[in-house]
Amino acid sequence: MAKVVVVGGSFAGLTAALDLRRGLGKEHDVVLISNNPDFVFIPSLPWVVLGSRTAKDVSFPLAPTLAKQGIEFLNEAITKIEPDKNIVHTKDKQINYDYLVLGTGPSLDFEAIEGLGPHNGYTQSICNLPHAMMAQVKFEEFMKNPGPVVVGVAQGGSCFGAGYEFVLNVDTYLRKHGIRDKVPVTWVTSEPFLGHFGLGGVGDSEKMVNRLFEERGIKTYPNHAISKIEPNQVILDDGTELPFNYSMIIPAFKGIDAILQSPGVGNARGFVPVNNEMRHPEYHNIFAAGVIVAMSPKTPTPVATGVPKTGYMSEHMAKAVARNIIADLGKMPNSEFDPYNMDALCMLDMGDSGVYMVVDPIFPPQRSYTLKYGPWVHAGKIAFEKYFIWKMKNGLTNLPI
Repeated sequence: MAKVVVVGGSFAGLTAALDLRRGLGKEHDVVLISNNPDFVFIPSLPWVVLGSRTAKDVSFPLAPTLAKQGIEFLNEAITKIEPDKNIVHTKDKQINYDYLVLGTGPSLDFEAIEGLGPHNGYTQSICNLPHAMMAQVKFEEFMKNPGPVVVGVAQGGSCFGAGYEFVLNVDTYLRKHGIRDKVPVTWVTSEPFLGHFGLGGVGDSEKMVNRLFEERGIKTYPNHAISKIEPNQVILDDGTELPFNYSMIIPAFKGIDAILQSPGVGNARGFVPVNNEMRHPEYHNIFAAGVIVAMSPKTPTPVATGVPKTGYMSEHMAKAVARNIIADLGKMPNSEFDPYNMDALCMLDMGDSGVYMVVDPIFPPQRSYTLKYGPWVHAGKIAFEKYFIWKMKNGLTNLPI
């Protein structure tokens, strides 16, 4: 009998746990550890900020779903991993494992820039549900006294799609409320050009995104780092000062403290290296999936950018992890999975329309890609949100996407 411990209850962790439970015999145990009691559909967080979704709309409790599937659930944060002893620590427990799956997601490196973040700084975040709810309160206050808006992704950041969605949703929201002409909107990004996405671009994405921003009158500052943030002002690396009444800046990501404090598990930033089986190169019973996987850009950029790992990508990494653990335990051949050579699907919502993107592989030169724009993308994302939450809540990770 083997005990498989999965850390993380979001796209990567929950997918891996459900696939493992479905694929392993009942003689094997599957345990999921997460500091968050709920699964959150993170792509909907821009809608939470703007009031079209509530926390309940975009989340569900993990415990009932996991219990129904026969997965033990520990609602705790891990504090340390001892890979040589096959032990995971929480504050009060030591959990032994035969296999460990790290799908923790990241921690947010607000400390990298003075004044960044909602806790000790002056900007908002949409990287998790509590931050989105804080950002919603601040946005409601902003609407009583509207002024300039600055949205961006800081140097080293990777979550460009969410940043683009937020700035375009804000633009649409302000137009619907008849005040867009009174509110200058600015986009700041470490990407060398608009539509780079941390990948090098997708087909003619640069041309498409430039056109969208020009049509909407959004001023842009690509290829910039942020030096610091002061009350009501973002200061760029060249000294440019961007005033704001409301700002949302996505920070760079790093690994969680438990990995950073576990020598040999992660790299200097706390991301977990993997081989072509999504397996740790040194500790072969440790696997990783999702944002926590160590991936570097294929082509360096003048200002540091990270590699985006979307929910779609995280889910497919997790499925590869599950397949290989099941193969190990069934003494079957393992399968290779190269995250640099995977495909990706994205619906970039704009509040009333959007861009549909399918790319294979994620990095240029792509074998194929599709970029389509229209109001049907907004409707499609709403439908996908409902479908995906239903799928995960019912443990149906064997269904498409």
